[in-house]
Parts: sequence; structure tokens; C-alpha cells
Amino acid sequence: MQNQSRIVIENIAPQLNCGAVFIKRVVNEIVTVTANVLVDGHDVIQASLLYKHKSEKTWKETRMHSTNNDEYTASFQVTKQGFYEYKLEGWVDYPLNWQYGIDRKIDDYQHVKSELLEGAELLKPIVKKATAEEKKYLNSLIAIFKDEAKYAEAIKEAVSNQLKEILTKYPIKLLVQESKSLSVYVDRLKARFSTWYEFFPRSASKTQGKHGTFKDCHRLLPRIAQMGFDTLYFPPIHPIGAINRKGKNNTTEAEKNDVGSTWGIGSKYGGHKDIHPELGSLEDFKELVKEAKKQGIEVAMDYALQAAPDHPWVKEHPDWFKWRPDGTVQYAENPPKKYQDILPIYWETADYKNLWQECLDTLFYWINCGINVFRVDNPHTKPYYFWGWIITEVKKKHPDVLFLAEAFTRPKIMQQLAKQGYTQSYTYFTWRESKHEIIEYMNELTKTDQKEYMRPNFWPNTPDINPFHLQNAPEAKFLLRYALAGTLSSNIGIYGPVFEQMLSEPIVGKEEYYMSEKFQLCHYNWNKQNRLTEIISSINSIRKNNESFQQTNNIQFCETGNDNLIAFYKWNQDKTNETLTVISLDAYHTQSGSVQVPLQQLNVHQGQKIEVHDLITNNSYNWYNEWNYVELNPYIPFHIFKINK
Repeated sequence: MQNQSRIVIENIAPQLNCGAVFIKRVVNEIVTVTANVLVDGHDVIQASLLYKHKSEKTWKETRMHSTNNDEYTASFQVTKQGFYEYKLEGWVDYPLNWQYGIDRKIDDYQHVKSELLEGAELLKPIVKKATAEEKKYLNSLIAIFKDEAKYAEAIKEAVSNQLKEILTKYPIKLLVQESKSLSVYVDRLKARFSTWYEFFPRSASKTQGKHGTFKDCHRLLPRIAQMGFDTLYFPPIHPIGAINRKGKNNTTEAEKNDVGSTWGIGSKYGGHKDIHPELGSLEDFKELVKEAKKQGIEVAMDYALQAAPDHPWVKEHPDWFKWRPDGTVQYAENPPKKYQDILPIYWETADYKNLWQECLDTLFYWINCGINVFRVDNPHTKPYYFWGWIITEVKKKHPDVLFLAEAFTRPKIMQQLAKQGYTQSYTYFTWRESKHEIIEYMNELTKTDQKEYMRPNFWPNTPDINPFHLQNAPEAKFLLRYALAGTLSSNIGIYGPVFEQMLSEPIVGKEEYYMSEKFQLCHYNWNKQNRLTEIISSINSIRKNNESFQQTNNIQFCETGNDNLIAFYKWNQDKTNETLTVISLDAYHTQSGSVQVPLQQLNVHQGQKIEVHDLITNNSYNWYNEWNYVELNPYIPFHIFKINK
């Protein structure tokens, strides 16, 4: 039988999958909760938001306030990492209901002697909770409510704001209705704001044709730090299989000196807990991680759960692979791509518990070596609940660890990985070019419930993806694509030397690099500077110094009157940092138009001066109107304005 509560609480937001999936925040962010709270009749109701860190025993409470149409809202701040819980409660507030009713009767010139006596009885339990000063006031009210000679004073005090504040402060909660508890997981700030740089350590040698080492990587750290990158991502650093090793340009016949794909993990030299011998020792790697940290850079490792045919797992754990009648294992495929050098793991193996444990132990091994960030290769080809389990197990012991899901696949699959606990996600930004496509995609990420759990990471390119629009493109295209990534999304990354040196020659007709570094050593002039490297450094510095660019969901697009110009306003949590970015999507021609400034959001009126300071060129402009003219050319195809009022 249902209880006697008269309160209905429904449509609680945010919540995902009816509360089965937690939402996400980072430390010091705000969680704003809304819900519909209803009661039969016309009684006064109240609602509270209750919240606590999972390690705490006592719930904190903040009163919700009504907006319109029976919707209530309140917020709380998450101040430390880990899980928080939140729930709502609602009740008919009889003391406030009494005050509301007596107020209406007094306005109607009714005599309220009986109502005053009721009020006196309602105040008695509140006296017990009140401060000494409040007790004195309440006791005086009880006395005058009962004294007919003080009727005029009594009706004045009965409807006073002072009494209303006390009644609100000390609610009498009868027949409380409570919602189910919901969860929010809180990460460190880097989950929301990071700037990634990817390169292959084996291509770090000063000498062309020589295999690079971790020691070679040391000399590159100051350059990467100076450019403003805080995360250095290495493709797999493990031994590479000899069986079915790939040759240059993904050929199936490797020549004697071909180094193979780093994702063909495992050989006679070891597997996922081992290091390719030509890169150096484990101590060399640990030393590199420590040195990077001194320079403000975290090293991110690739976590690729697959095996070369000569990986130790194949012999030690044959049940972890699906064998065909002819005694072979079908190599991995993602048509039209074929990975003859990789054996997929058989996730339906009867020995799955040992398999899962080994995968977890591998993560713990590298975490103990100083790694707190993992880029996970092709997570969508492994069971979703496996990821939910392993990420949870890691986070229990190591809450600082972050996971980036490399899954360029169907939208709901990418979303499911994020719901299973992935910290960040690769996205479709790489292929979004037109103004309409970009705005539509950003609105999907930031205006739907995806904003509660999917943290996008925008990459203009990767070793796997040489998008058609960057192939043999002019410098302006690289400039505007990095500007888009760096100002739209708070998490960004580039496949570094190839992007910054604009090495974009493709395999004809494919979104792949010709002579791809995935299958060979490459040699770069790491001292090379160009306008693109300067602009990348400037944008990274702007992101670091302006909080409005350190989150993704705070965006409002502005009209420009030109489909080749995209403009958007961003702000930080307390609106002490506000920016307006205007980017030309045309890499070949000058584009102009008028940008509509969001006056209401800026809390300024038409005719009031605002100064927009271009953080790239250092030029400033005074604007007085809602619509303002801008002109951009391919030399610097964007403005990044800081707004000063």
C-alpha cells in the first residue's frame, strides 16, 4: 500500500538512464538540479536538495526554489574527487501553509482568532529548534496570538517576513516524499581541460634512419612544454610482433629492416607489461615520465587490448583467442581495413575472469610506473560492461587516472562508452567542416544530456586519419582547424609533428597518410618553426590563461550574416572571464560580416561600450552596438577576443 505522502516528485534532471548511469563533473563545478514537485489542492509545499560525498555519513541540505509550472531548482558544488550522491525530498509545509492562508483571510477582512490559535500551536515545536533570540521572538508571538487584546499586533506579526524566514529556516516535515538517490562522479580538472600532443618515440632520434629512444625524447620535452601542451601521448611502446609484421604503407610483406606497426603488440621480448628493447629500459621510461612531470606534462600511454601472433599470451593463454578448425586465429578486420599483424582477443572465453584480471593488472603495472592517463585503442570492439568494471576498479584505488576512448564509430556506441566511465572521448570534429555541421554538432554535445557525461576531445588529425580537407591544404586551413578545436572544446589534441609541419600527402582517395609513420621510422626537423607553430603556441597560452576556454558546455553561437564566418561567446563559471571568437571557415579568401554581440548575456545595453581585445594580434576595438563589423583573411583567419566591460 502506498504511503500517505501527498507529494509527487518527477522529471528529476540531471539523471541518465533513469539513474542507472552517473553524471560527471570536475572538482569545484556546480551541479544544478531541477524537478517537478506537485501536491494535490492548494497547499504550500517545500522541497530540498540533499547531497553528500559518498565517504560522508551526513547529508547536506539546500532548499529548492520554485521557478514556474511546478518546477523547482537548486544547486550544489562538488569540492573533491570521487562519487557524490544527491536526492530530493518534498513535503507539505503546514506552518508556511498556515501563514499563506491567514494572510489571504486578513486581506479579505475576515476575523482570524481561531487561525491565530492554530498558529500558536504550530510555533511550539519550532521554538525548540530556534536560537535564543528567535525563541524570545516566537514565545512573544505565541503569547499575543492567544491574547485577544493584542489582535491588531497579532495579525501584523502573523504575516511578517521575519516570521516567514523563521518558518522557512525550521521546516516541520510531515509525510516527506523522498526521491531515489542519484550519483555524480567527480574528476580532477584535467578531465575537463587538457591539451594533447602525440608523437612516436621511435621517430625521436637526431639521426635519420636510426631508431629513437626514450632518452632522445628528453630533448623534445622543453619544446612541447613551451608550446603549451600538458599531455604527451605515446602510441604503444611495447615489443612489436615479428609474425605478419606490416611493411611500409601497410604492406603485408615486411622487408628486413621494417619496424612494423606499434599496435601489433607482443613478441619474444614480451607483451603489454614490457617495453620495446630499442626504446630503452623501464628505468629510462620512468625517468622520462618524471622529467615530463617536472615540465608540467603528463605522459599518456596507449592501452591497446590486442595481440600480435607471437605475443606471449597466445601460448600462455590460448583460450583467450578463438581458434578456427585449421588451427589459426582470424586476424582483426575493420573493413576495408585489415590488420593481419593483430589477433583479436576472444572476449567470450570461458576463462574471462583471468583475462579481465590480467587486463586490470596491466593497468595497475603502468600506474605504478607513474602513468595516470591512458588513451584506449578501439574500445568499442570490447564488451561495454568490461570497461565499466575495469574503470571502476582503477578509480577505486587511483581516482586521478583518466581514460580517453578512441572510438570513431556510431554515435550511440561512443555515448555508451562514455556512460561506462570513460573520462574523455574522441569525436566527429575531425570531419565537421561547414558552419551548419559545426553548430549542429556542438549543440548536440552541449545542449542535450550528452553534456552530463560525454567530454569531447577535438583532434584535427590522428595517425589513422588524414582528413580530406587537410590533404595538401594551405597553411590557413591548418590555422583555422586548430583555432576551431582549441576554442570550441576544452580538451584538444594533435598528431604533432605531422600537423604542425603540414605533412599531409595522402594515399590517393583515402583518409590516410602516404608513408605513414604507423609503419616506419620518420625523421623530423624538431627545431623547425613556422607561423603555424607560433599560432598553436599562442592559442594554447590563451586557453591556459582564460577560463572560458577551459570547459566545453559554456557556449552560445552568435549570428554573423555570413556562412563562412562562425562566431561564439564563452564564459567561465562566475563570468569573470568572457570571450568572443570569430573564425573564417574559408582558407582561400577574405570574408567579412557583422557579428551580433549577445548583449543580454553580457548584461550590457545597446550603446554601452565594450572593449574587445584580440588575444592573438593584441589589437583592441571599442564596440557600442549590438551588430559589429569584422573582416578576416587567410593570413590570420580568426579573432579571439577577450571582452572587457
